[in-house]
Amino acid sequence: MPPDIRLQKYIAQCGISSRRKAEELILTGKVKVNGQTINKLGSRIDPEKDKISVNGKLLQKDTKKIYIKLYKPKDYISSCKKYPGEKNIFDLIKDVPYRLYPVGRLDKDSEGLMLLTNDGELANRLMHPKYQHEKEYEVVIEKYLPVKDIKKLETGIILDGKKTLPVKISIIGSKKINMILKEGKKRQIRRMLESIGNNVLQLKRTRIKKIKLDNLTPGTWEFINNPNLQ
Repeated sequence: MPPDIRLQKYIAQCGISSRRKAEELILTGKVKVNGQTINKLGSRIDPEKDKISVNGKLLQKDTKKIYIKLYKPKDYISSCKKYPGEKNIFDLIKDVPYRLYPVGRLDKDSEGLMLLTNDGELANRLMHPKYQHEKEYEVVIEKYLPVKDIKKLETGIILDGKKTLPVKISIIGSKKINMILKEGKKRQIRRMLESIGNNVLQLKRTRIKKIKLDNLTPGTWEFINNPNLQ
């Protein structure tokens, strides 16, 4: 590790959070360097000399990075925070002595591939919009998708005042399609299809970049090597 590094990057490398979340921790005054609260971005630290704490806990950089791929079942939430009466993906991960974080999310009513890790830097690269990593989905829809609607979806739909990036669509069956996206707006696929008068009945993510769901079944998971994101 270099002797001079941005504070939020170091926090992410320690496996506390993604870099984005680390920035939030700093801005909300939950980070201290040598006993002094830091609440502005841009600070640089020397990990060999400076003592950094988050929420009162002194940080130590994890030497081992953990990567897990999980088949999230439908009706599970993909959040670090647990809610009474809700099934959480972390209920499925047993006997892993590391604090893990989900790389992005899947809606409660969606299923499929999720990645969990304590590698904040990798999580940031996978989630940041500028990297445009491919994510692939199998989608069961309410009614047949005509060519004109496929072209609309592939060229982009206006969501939240902005046009979505181009997507790739292939037909699997009369009411089943495959979609490849390079971004991840909230409930994007469902909203895109609703905008052309169709509805999603079932949505399953099968791939994130080169990482595939493969033979995992709902609720199962396995360790994987450091994903190659280059």
